Amino acid sequence: MTRTYDLTPPWKRSTPARELPAERDLVVEEVVTGFCGAVVRCEKTAEGFTVTLEDRHRRLRVFPMTPSGFLVDGRPVTLVRPGSVAPPAPVAPSRTASGSVAVQGVRARVALPSRIYVEGRHDAELVERVWGDDLRIEGVVVEYLEGIDDLPAIVAGFAPEPGRRLGVLVDHLVPGSKESRIADRVSGADVLVVGHPYIDVWAAVKPASVGIAAWPDVPRGEEWKEGVCRRLGWPVDTPAAWKRILASVNSFKDLDPALLGRVEELIDFVTS
Repeated sequence: MTRTYDLTPPWKRSTPARELPAERDLVVEEVVTGFCGAVVRCEKTAEGFTVTLEDRHRRLRVFPMTPSGFLVDGRPVTLVRPGSVAPPAPVAPSRTASGSVAVQGVRARVALPSRIYVEGRHDAELVERVWGDDLRIEGVVVEYLEGIDDLPAIVAGFAPEPGRRLGVLVDHLVPGSKESRIADRVSGADVLVVGHPYIDVWAAVKPASVGIAAWPDVPRGEEWKEGVCRRLGWPVDTPAAWKRILASVNSFKDLDPALLGRVEELIDFVTS
């Protein structure tokens, strides 16, 4: 595709070029020489501020930061020192929190007959925070079970069939566990039960995202969430602790792959 550039001399332009901070790795083209490269540094000299660019051959060139002296996407810009201009207004994200390409202006689909069930309210809130945009576009409803013990009766009442599938996300789904035995009982062509190895979905959030070194070990017999709060020095207030944890999740990057893959698998299953 042929790109077009506005090469009108600066003094003939009706409006000034926008100012753009010369942040490191910003790729620009110098209007006089056509040299294209990434910003390496910005320096103050006796003649004024200069910017050093590095092209793809690792060649370095230094240019004065003159008004309208550079092009970005074919449009003239005035490079300025980083931090010397106000940050731009926020724009619509190009991707959803799950990493999918964001689709702007599309209404949510009518809910599909298929459903995804998760074990508890915290699981549902975490799935909504990361995959909510995707689920609304796909028309997938997420509900929670308040425990897995009643799953066989719930599956029987749902009556899965082709075009009406049921996907279930379970905590602590490890071989030999109660959860795995129940999953084996209900799984079938139109029922998919998957899970993560953690005792609770809290631990599927990366510790670094929460600002802790690791999720603490809690002895068997002690309520896990309360034990976590005690060992982290947090008030033993699980709703407040969960609110803190959930607020630390901004995208799929804050979640462990053991959970990411399973949720994506369920979405694919109920929408196929």
